[in-house]
Amino acid sequence: MAEIQYKRILVKLSGEALMGKQNSGIDPDVVNRLAQELKFLHQAGVEIGIVVGGGNLLRGANLAQTGIDRVTADHMGMLATVMNALALQDRLLAIHIPATVMSGLDMPQVCDRYTQREARRRLAAGEIAVLAAGTGSPYFTTDTGASLRALEIKADLLIKATKVDGIYDKDPVKHTDATRYSELNYDQAIDQRLAVMDVAAMILCNDNALDLVVCDINRPSALLDLAMGETIGTRVTCRETKQ
Repeated sequence: MAEIQYKRILVKLSGEALMGKQNSGIDPDVVNRLAQELKFLHQAGVEIGIVVGGGNLLRGANLAQTGIDRVTADHMGMLATVMNALALQDRLLAIHIPATVMSGLDMPQVCDRYTQREARRRLAAGEIAVLAAGTGSPYFTTDTGASLRALEIKADLLIKATKVDGIYDKDPVKHTDATRYSELNYDQAIDQRLAVMDVAAMILCNDNALDLVVCDINRPSALLDLAMGETIGTRVTCRETKQ
């Protein structure tokens, strides 16, 4: 096996990835498969943090459009991420992989409170840290939460695991002539308004020289291959690149 190039990674896992082909909810088969992928990565010696979204259950921003107070709606969205995190933790523990859920909100009967110091300690001890509730504050997306947590735990790489195989110049579902980028820098992604992460998340990564890879979570061994330095998906970097 090739050597691991990235010792500590942060995986941003979209809530939509957990629902498989369903219209909403959590697909048990998908969660079981993801747990196996994470098991291979863990057994290779990679320290793993995961920020999970909640879009398969509820989106706070969308709920706010119905008239519910935005802060309340965002807190409801954070609770959706906790449910997803608990499901993933359960499947990891079932296959004997140590995992803990840490939340940006105080929920002592459900999971542990996130702190930077404790998250780093648990990662170093070999636990997978599933980080829920975003930043713990309203008005911030889980993308921003992922960028922040990646920097706080000193991740070597941020991976955005989605249902597409990278970043395109236009929606590949709607446009058959869409072109996938192999590499971009953050300035290009922001200027071209590409659907990567929200602008605040990309600025955080750019300012702190943290590379991002967008990949298809359904690709077998995608996470392990990336940890070993293979080129898959689309890499977004602070360096100058050629399009």
